[in-house]
Amino acid sequence: MKIDKALISRLEHLARLELSDEERETILSDLNEILEMVEKLQELDTDDVTPLVYVNEDVNVWREDVVKDQVSQEAALSNAPASDGAFFQVPKVIDLKS
Repeated sequence: MKIDKALISRLEHLARLELSDEERETILSDLNEILEMVEKLQELDTDDVTPLVYVNEDVNVWREDVVKDQVSQEAALSNAPASDGAFFQVPKVIDLKS
């Protein structure tokens, strides 16, 4: 497969780009080099290579969920600009009209 100017123009349109002629030539060259590299990789014999499924051998390493350094309700509400004694009060941001 070869990248040509028509494909670059189509990609430019799809990506909503406006490229100069110099930029188009650079991209054309770069994309063709990438395709050549991929074609070389496809020549490799990978029949006896097992696919890599996981990077490491660890399986579901979880930690215990432990509550610590908990702030009391009074301490949390002490710096609040507005509260009703149990909850923070904030300005209404969504107006649900019927």
